Amino acid sequence: MTDNKVLEMDNVSFKYEKETVVKDVSLTIEAGQFFGLVGPNGSGKSTLIKLMLGLLKPTKGSIKLFGSPVRSFKHWEEIGFVSQKANSFNSGFPATVLEVVKTGLISKTGLFRFYNKNDREKAMQALKTVEMEDYFNHNIGELSGGQQQRVFIARALVSDPKFLILDEPTVGVDAKHVADFYQLLHKLNRNEGITLLMVSHDIGTITEHASHVLCMNKTIHFHGESHEYKAFSNEDLSRLYGHPVQQLTHNHGEVDPRD
Repeated sequence: MTDNKVLEMDNVSFKYEKETVVKDVSLTIEAGQFFGLVGPNGSGKSTLIKLMLGLLKPTKGSIKLFGSPVRSFKHWEEIGFVSQKANSFNSGFPATVLEVVKTGLISKTGLFRFYNKNDREKAMQALKTVEMEDYFNHNIGELSGGQQQRVFIARALVSDPKFLILDEPTVGVDAKHVADFYQLLHKLNRNEGITLLMVSHDIGTITEHASHVLCMNKTIHFHGESHEYKAFSNEDLSRLYGHPVQQLTHNHGEVDPRD
């Protein structure tokens, strides 16, 4: 059913000048799925995300979000985006956690509209979802990398998105908080019904948690369920990546994806 399709890409390519970065990509992401996007450096993953978000126009092919062409898509509050901010955030930035989360409402309130009581309640609810409500009055720079990423997720959640895109959000986050981070993603996916797409270099961990995997090296080499991807040998992965790859399995005590 078209209504169940969150993202549709049909034969999408993109060039920077003469260099093809994304080639003939066709994929569909349906509501409720949790996709891990993996691939080597320079494989086009970040460019693919920019195409999904309408920040770049494809050289050829078409992209739809919730059934609408990305160029005419109006409901951007339905799309949340979290980048590698914990690794590069200015710790001296003078803003409280609550203030940071409320900026996620700009698409709804407009840049120069004052926040009201309802906005505050929505921001506090988003913080509660990521279990950071007790830190609402803390300066964002006082938090650890893992805590900051939870706040940035709350900022993305405050507009009630249906689709959340995360670009290597665990960069700079210690192992203990990475485990907690995946617990949170399962909660958002299973309990809140949010469709997830997460870019990651950690093949072993992402395949343990995502329901589906996209393996990309300019084009899509695999698009399917995680258990199918995990069946690939190291030799298979090395051919896809263009250099030796060893798939590792991690056990940090995270939730079992089957629960």
